[in-house]
Order: sequence, then structure tokens, then C-alpha cells
Amino acid sequence: MGYDLQAVIAEEEALRGVARDLPVGRLASIGQGLSLMPMTDALVDSVADGSGGVREDPAGWSAGGSVAYVEAEYFGGVGEQRAAVWDGGTIVLGPLHVDEGQPFPPAGSPISQALRRLGVVASAGEDEFSAVGLDRHRHGEAWID
Repeated sequence: MGYDLQAVIAEEEALRGVARDLPVGRLASIGQGLSLMPMTDALVDSVADGSGGVREDPAGWSAGGSVAYVEAEYFGGVGEQRAAVWDGGTIVLGPLHVDEGQPFPPAGSPISQALRRLGVVASAGEDEFSAVGLDRHRHGEAWID
């Protein structure tokens, strides 16, 4: 089975403000005060400017607090991760990327590092990815189904 996630993660209130301006944006609470907004095809289409560019992005959404963009794609235990965090319109972490077959750095996976930057605290024996339950669904759209 595969795992596929492309999402924006931020504090619930901050992300609610973003979603109000995006009629197709749907939120899911992931715990520790954070919400996730999957980057569905409809959402990507709604923020595209028609020329292949993006009219709205996480940098702009970070005026109200830190916003992370995360991607993970795995199949059969092999895959890759990407993450970046913006705050106040400025990138403050990343972009981070771990390619297929590469080990995670000592600081953890790109997504765990981004979540840590957002304030996620992991218990002993787990990382930030599992601390907020990002392993609950295998596909991004399942968070809002």
C-alpha cells in the first residue's frame, strides 16, 4: 500500500482564517492545536493563477503565524518527503527534502522537523509525525472525506 500526503499545516485558528478565503479548502484537526488542509486537486486549481503560477501560497498565509507545507509519498516502505515552514511571509525552515533511499538526517524527517518548528512535542519512542497521527490516513483526501 502507498502513502501520499500534500498538505498545509498550521495552528487551527490561523488555518481557519486561510480556509475562509478558499471555498474548497477543508480542514482536519490533527492535535496539539494544529490543523491540516490537504492540497486537493480542487484546492490547487483554486489557488493557481492560470499561467502555471500560484496566486496564493503558504508564505502569504503565514502572516498570522507559522505555516508548514509538507509532502510525503511512499509505496512499499520506499519514498520521499519534503517540507518547508514560513512565518511572517519569510521561509524559516527548509525547504527540506529527503529522496527515495536516503536516510533521514539526525534532526529527523523533513515533516517531523517542520512539525517541531510548529511546536509539536513527541513522546519518548515516537517522532512528531506519529505524535500528531499523520499515519492515520494513507491519502491526503481521506483527511476530509
